[in-house]
Amino acid sequence: MDFNAATRAWNILVLSMGFWCVASPDSASSSNVSTSSVHPDPKGYIVYCPCMGRFGNQADQFLGVLAFAQKIDRTLVVPPWVEYRRYHKGTVMVPYEKYFKLEALSEFHRVISMESFMETYADTVWPKGERKVFCYTARHGAIRGEDCNAKDGSPFGPFWDWFGVDFDVSEIYGPLFYDIQSPSNMDGWRSKYPPSKFPVLAFVGAPSSFPILRSNVRLHSYVRWSDKYDTKADDWIQKNVLSRPFLAIHLRNGKDFERACEHVKTSPNMFAAEQCIGEGSRYGTTTKEMCFPSTKTIVEQVKKEIESNGVKTLFIATDANPLTDELRKSIGDVKIIMQNGDTADPHLDLAILGRADRFIGNCVSTYTAFAKRERDIRKLPSAFWAFKRKNRKEEL
Repeated sequence: MDFNAATRAWNILVLSMGFWCVASPDSASSSNVSTSSVHPDPKGYIVYCPCMGRFGNQADQFLGVLAFAQKIDRTLVVPPWVEYRRYHKGTVMVPYEKYFKLEALSEFHRVISMESFMETYADTVWPKGERKVFCYTARHGAIRGEDCNAKDGSPFGPFWDWFGVDFDVSEIYGPLFYDIQSPSNMDGWRSKYPPSKFPVLAFVGAPSSFPILRSNVRLHSYVRWSDKYDTKADDWIQKNVLSRPFLAIHLRNGKDFERACEHVKTSPNMFAAEQCIGEGSRYGTTTKEMCFPSTKTIVEQVKKEIESNGVKTLFIATDANPLTDELRKSIGDVKIIMQNGDTADPHLDLAILGRADRFIGNCVSTYTAFAKRERDIRKLPSAFWAFKRKNRKEEL
């Protein structure tokens, strides 16, 4: 797909917003100054493909990349979200700004949308014929020995093709890693790849740890819903939640997740499990029931939450079975609400989960983790299916 033809209308809007640039917390100046500039950043850029998993995984890794960009002091080129929609063949690239405010990120570090970067700076700092791609080690299917093979598979190929990007050279950067907690490692990036010789570090995938590092969770405060989604969520709640307090639940019970949960015994830290069990499983152990709770567990926990907190309305967000019939039999007159299944917007669900008076989510799901981080910022309570945190006495 030709980049200019595909994104012309969007770029007009993005470019009208300008290039957001502020001093990072580690820089000498403490002032926050946003500027619109036609000049590329002399400190260089980071570009990457958000090619692992769906929204929750991409969001977790995004926070890690944001931290990495700040540590090596390069502007982060914010990619679109890679979406996989029902009844739609292939992938869909959705600009970051559709859901979230790009300018909010600039309160932490310098950012620019990938659409704007490709339109404004790529030909100057990253011209065709000189595009190098970075990977830790050669990827599978490599034809030329140490080759990143960056466009092999989906969504890798479709993502880079969306922006008309082909790579000319591969750079194996191992044993360097993106461990921001290692000063020597960060110094290694700056000394081995100075922006004067490497103005753009383009990564095959996200240069960040997964699952998310605990130290990066705080960066969620810079991921703020767009005005459109703020209004959309508030309006939906006002229209549909007849009585408060209201309880929101996230049911991650599709077949794909059921299969994934078969591995919790051997991979207890999988996905977002650490948000419950803590580092080193200090607060408990991941179980299959936590990952894929039974109907009995869900019904009993919802009923207890309703009775304990005087809940009047139950909101359900799910990727598969809402269990409405089973829940209705147990919770009496409590109103059950959810989006229409055929037109449900998962991001609207997510915004509503972050605003509910009470919330129960899936400990292992990164989608739940996004809602949990937002609720922590709002100082709202959250709980998880089938998880009871060890108390202090048990820890000792």
